Amino acid sequence: MLENTFKFKLQNYWRGIDKKIFFCFLTLFLLGLFFSFSSTSSLAGERLNKDYYFFFSKHLIFTIMAFFIMFLISALETSAFKKFIIPLFTVSFICLALVPLIGIEVKGAKRWLDLYFFRLQPIELLKPFFILVTVKILTLEKLQNTQIKYLFSFFLLSSVIILLIDQPDLGQSILLIASWIATVFISGVSLLYIFGFFSIFLVSVSSLLFLFPEKFGYITNRLVSFVDPSKGDKFQSSSALDAIKLGGLKGQGMGEGVLKDRVPEAHTDYIIAIISEEYGSIISTMIIFIFLYISFRIVKNCINQDDNLIKISLCGLAALMIFQTFIHIGVNTNLIPTTGMTLPFLSYGGSSLMGSAILAGVILNYTKNKSYLYE
Repeated sequence: MLENTFKFKLQNYWRGIDKKIFFCFLTLFLLGLFFSFSSTSSLAGERLNKDYYFFFSKHLIFTIMAFFIMFLISALETSAFKKFIIPLFTVSFICLALVPLIGIEVKGAKRWLDLYFFRLQPIELLKPFFILVTVKILTLEKLQNTQIKYLFSFFLLSSVIILLIDQPDLGQSILLIASWIATVFISGVSLLYIFGFFSIFLVSVSSLLFLFPEKFGYITNRLVSFVDPSKGDKFQSSSALDAIKLGGLKGQGMGEGVLKDRVPEAHTDYIIAIISEEYGSIISTMIIFIFLYISFRIVKNCINQDDNLIKISLCGLAALMIFQTFIHIGVNTNLIPTTGMTLPFLSYGGSSLMGSAILAGVILNYTKNKSYLYE
């Protein structure tokens, strides 16, 4: 009896899920697993004197966990999942707030919590829930006829940004601000409000750079070196761009790239450059098209979506995914200053994979064919 019930629910899940988006996410997870092996084997075996499969094994475990999280979230009934949004955001926010107190510092940045088994970067888990809570505020019935909902959502953004700047983490701050702007714009806010909030952000950042140069001077240094390479260290971004050029269309071959041995943390922050160097720009372009196709499917679903909360949430999550993807690519191609941004689904790291899984799970949940309901 139980077996028949499980089989029935699994069949309903498969009938209702957007299979094209599902297979795109699955492809990205598998590609991330493959490129993890390619980019970390020499690092583990030759530079760290560990087993060649050390990083790959950890990435495999995280990928399995991430896929399970994606499946679990996507299988929940949408109405039931909505009840968990605020509690999950609250837990993620508390974890982020604990970072300055008990977090561990790596290379001058305190962004992680040590959970013994692995290091958790709370902002990776918080990002999708931040979008969902923002949309929840924007669609509250009590606030529909007032503009104060945008102020509330801005306060929510500000509280997260303050914690991020303290770490410091400029890249994630820019990503969240861009995603928030896209979300509130889709909800129908006046452009004057957006310009006003953006002006407040610029004034705040400028004030921080002026008042606390010893803590936030690295931001100025990165901007100066980006504008004038002769006045700063651009070794990492220049090496990534050189690797992409060296790879050409067809690449140097698996394991033949040199970027992963020259640049620290290349398997996280510069994974697209490693892929381009070893497998060619054709593969990198294919990956970009996968992300764009997922966004296209999301927008197509939104057109026929009646629930305003789901519609705005999907657009906000798509914006989050696309912005993060192109910030990562922009850094790798030297089009924007270095920010240390991972590529969703593909970069090495447990927190990044968990965040990508939550994002994918919510998108699959919200794009389900509502003709097939779970009992």
